[in-house]
Amino acid sequence: MASQDHTRGGDEAAPTAGAAAVDTADSAAFAHNLSDRDFRRILIIKPSSLGDVVHALPVLHGLRQRYPAAHVAWLIAPPFDALIRDHPALDEVIPFDRRVYGRMLSSPAAVRRFIGFLAALRRGRFDLVIDLQGLFRSGFLARATAAPVRIGFAEAREFAHVFYTHRIPRRPADTHAVDRNYAVADLLGFASVPITFDLALTQSETTAAFRRLAECAPGDGPLIAILPGARWETKRWPADRFAETIRAIRERRLGRCLLLGSPDERDLCDRIAAASADDAEPVANLAGRTSLREMTAIIGLCNLVLCHDSAPLHIAVALRRPVVCITGPTNPSRTGPFRRPESVCRIELDCSPCYYRRLRQCPHAHRCMVDLSVDHVLERVRAVTGSLQTPVAGAPQP
Repeated sequence: MASQDHTRGGDEAAPTAGAAAVDTADSAAFAHNLSDRDFRRILIIKPSSLGDVVHALPVLHGLRQRYPAAHVAWLIAPPFDALIRDHPALDEVIPFDRRVYGRMLSSPAAVRRFIGFLAALRRGRFDLVIDLQGLFRSGFLARATAAPVRIGFAEAREFAHVFYTHRIPRRPADTHAVDRNYAVADLLGFASVPITFDLALTQSETTAAFRRLAECAPGDGPLIAILPGARWETKRWPADRFAETIRAIRERRLGRCLLLGSPDERDLCDRIAAASADDAEPVANLAGRTSLREMTAIIGLCNLVLCHDSAPLHIAVALRRPVVCITGPTNPSRTGPFRRPESVCRIELDCSPCYYRRLRQCPHAHRCMVDLSVDHVLERVRAVTGSLQTPVAGAPQP
């Protein structure tokens, strides 16, 4: 249930202007001898965000297949480390809290702590570092390890590429973030390993999630997880539309609805639950009431996940859940549901994708979300629920 394989074929920011393309000769030089080398101590640098960490999981799987005896570590930001902390393919998780080190200009203690962190990285004696973040900070940390081989993206932002010994050749702008990350497999010789997501959910986590659902969302019919939150304001469909959608799902008997989200999204989900309330059938609402791992296990037991282009979407895809992804300012080819274009729910506009994060930046009154109707979303929900093999949630589809 916790893994998914894909045969081989970005992050959320807009493509970097002016990044130089890499020609064929340079690409061959970048890969020189790496595929034949036997690395023993490997560090993945991918601190954030949560969805991007999910996008990098196939690289972890491929590395473990290619180097089964290697020590593999992952540098990651709290609280995202909870997703991978006990992953069987990992030997070490290195927490990196940039909020602490961000106080270095005003705090000598933070400076001392950062120097100690860099020294610990160097003591790790890594012989291969892969920077999948592609920013100055992550590139600097890669260089600080003193690893003889440091791989990153040729088009990395903030001049991070200067810290690498080998660069992953630039790919087309519409390349999905998963494929962009997995291009490192071409350099290291595991391109034949299928792209595989493994969230390493345990049986005890799944059992606990099943019991939680039995308590808070009893009944028959498909269980539809609804996650209305997103970090970017511009990614969010209006809350009243979600409430109207929940009422319509209930009235048309398309399934049972369950609200999920992070602690920061609890108020939003509470408002939606209140606006869609029915005395005979209240809406189950676990937003802000689960840990990251608990929410992941619950998503794995749902028959459908309705959400934005956000971390829960990528978790659901990794767990092979049917999804409907409400998309506005981003490019679904790059950060939408991986290899599932039919799961995208959006309207075509000349201004999209724009990658604006704040509503005040949008000169078109947020049309990509405001003009997306409840009927449009319900049509996608109905298509998915009507094709489910089993009408009752409780165990994931095979």
